[in-house]
Amino acid sequence: MNQASEVVVITGASAGVGRALVRKFARNGARIGLLARGRDGLEAARKEVEELGGKALVAMVDVANAEEVEAAAAAIETELGEIDIWINNAMASVFSPVKEMTADEFRRVTEVTYLGCVHGTLAALKRMLPRDRGVIVQVGSALAYRGIPLQSAYCAAKHALQGFHESLRCELIHDRSKVEISMVQLPALNTPQFGWVKSRLPRKGQPVPPIFQPEVAADAIYFAAHHPRREFFLGGATVKAILANKIAPGLLDRILARIGFDSQQYNGAEDPNRAHNLWAPVPGDHGAHGDFDARAKSWSMQWWMSRHRLAIGLGIAAVIATVVGILIAT
Repeated sequence: MNQASEVVVITGASAGVGRALVRKFARNGARIGLLARGRDGLEAARKEVEELGGKALVAMVDVANAEEVEAAAAAIETELGEIDIWINNAMASVFSPVKEMTADEFRRVTEVTYLGCVHGTLAALKRMLPRDRGVIVQVGSALAYRGIPLQSAYCAAKHALQGFHESLRCELIHDRSKVEISMVQLPALNTPQFGWVKSRLPRKGQPVPPIFQPEVAADAIYFAAHHPRREFFLGGATVKAILANKIAPGLLDRILARIGFDSQQYNGAEDPNRAHNLWAPVPGDHGAHGDFDARAKSWSMQWWMSRHRLAIGLGIAAVIATVVGILIAT
């Protein structure tokens, strides 16, 4: 695929990881369909794309609405060309104990974070399957494997997305389709969501450390879009959480019961009356970064090793062969 002429769709493109992705693809000259609800962030993203040498089409879309997603996909193909890559990134969450959640809040988070990905995938498949090419990337989370307290709706939606991803991948393999699908499981990130997510926490919400910059996630997702594998894990903490949950989930329940509340909050009381984006976008251009630049990492050793795993494996094999050769010679 010629990366300088590819057509890419990014949901949740106005801020956070989506905005970092927009910049990453735009630097390589991609034509990008920008899907999100907030006009301010979308227009700012469009301007950045054009300044970086790409071309963009803005689509004000609520991914919870399948008809809006389908209409956006049709408009993108008419304006920009055939879609090569579709990235499902949009999400919503509520920070709250389950006992204080409402049914409508669970429904809304599910419709955006899980069904939004389903709607995007269906729109992409409608176009990619007849052409027998294309890549779909699902933006997941370590929380797709391990639920944590105070984010039950989001964790459940990511768990659902993981199951959907596995089912679809089996079907594509069965059909011998050349359409590829990949899922990237992300760690805690320094994005604006912690300042706009609906919250019932007594203190301000934060990503559970260690925290990474959204550009680290954008690099991993961009790589997955061009070198798709079944699944990518980003960050050592993501790998540890998934492995720990496989080995000792009951113990992890107790550990998270003890530390999982405080680790998601930091200094300062939360303002219960501040604007949130569960039902409607918060006005303004919020960019890619949140309030945690001082604590966020710009590089992941685990991701570097994952990205270069073939070269590392060959290097280790070469060392072993050399050592064995020396031992045999002596």
